[in-house]
Amino acid sequence: METSAIVARGLGVRRGGRWVLRPSSFGLPEGMVGIAGPDPSDRSDLLATLATLRRPHTGRLEVLGLDARARSALRRLRTRIGFLPARTRWAAGFTVHDLVSYAAYYQRRPPSSVRDVLTSLELSDVAAWPFGDLPPDLRVRAGLAAACVHRPLIAFLEEPLDLLGDAARADLVPLLSALAPTVVVTAPEPGWLSPWCERVHLLERGRLVPVEEVSAPAARERPEPEPHHGHWHLVRRPQRMIRRAAVPGP
Repeated sequence: METSAIVARGLGVRRGGRWVLRPSSFGLPEGMVGIAGPDPSDRSDLLATLATLRRPHTGRLEVLGLDARARSALRRLRTRIGFLPARTRWAAGFTVHDLVSYAAYYQRRPPSSVRDVLTSLELSDVAAWPFGDLPPDLRVRAGLAAACVHRPLIAFLEEPLDLLGDAARADLVPLLSALAPTVVVTAPEPGWLSPWCERVHLLERGRLVPVEEVSAPAARERPEPEPHHGHWHLVRRPQRMIRRAAVPGP
């Protein structure tokens, strides 16, 4: 846990008088980490807490080795964290270029960073289109561009796969893995995350449990086999060309 990108010690999250996460201690490592669970509001509350956007009810949270309770640490973390919320209706009237440019301005990044991220996510030819008019797959990529224009060390992505079909999800995965050294992503089902996340946790009934531990009791019930003899961040993964959905004309 000491070498994890996120370290929680007795971390508890409450909402509406109930525990979203009962006081727990755990670590989330670098790489692709998934959080699944049946309640979307619980997933959202936990992700916002891990991203330091909400204060925990109890306990201590360290992100990238910094204590999130300290105001000076929060200022430093804001430049190292990328966050993509599930609800982006507020951005519908922005063009893709203006949305990403605003994020770059907030993060004090030069205009060249906007061009670079639009090119890397293959959004250059739709940069002038309103964000709200884009099809779901391009809208997700535009949100990712705004969330990660400053090249964060850790990215928190809320439900980026929710509105996509199987083919679009498969196309998006290589992009997610290249956004930052650590990417934490939420989804309704562990099966959406297990094929490509190094770790997947299930958030249910106030507990955050690794998926392999959830399935472990069932595995122990199986009869034992009969004995037998014998024995972005720095390197982008290869990815398929992303099929661009048709964008409506002006």
